[in-house]
Amino acid sequence: MNTKTFDVIVDGVPYEIKATPFKFNNEQRFKVSYNNSDEEYIFTRDAEVGQLTAIDNGALDIPDNLEEVIAEKLNSFTF
Repeated sequence: MNTKTFDVIVDGVPYEIKATPFKFNNEQRFKVSYNNSDEEYIFTRDAEVGQLTAIDNGALDIPDNLEEVIAEKLNSFTF
């Protein structure tokens, strides 16, 4: 797997992000976790919004600003 790890600071809080790409029905998705948590969030492209967003049940647990920064970083990477 082609996992990327990166650090970000959002609203003064440091986060260590781990993202692993995978395909689902020919669609690029990402398994994302932060701060060494065992919980993973699935990010995929939302056609309505036009950007990557978290879609699984736990997505509401991710702070909105952190979700936005993760999506921007994922868009900038080549996996």
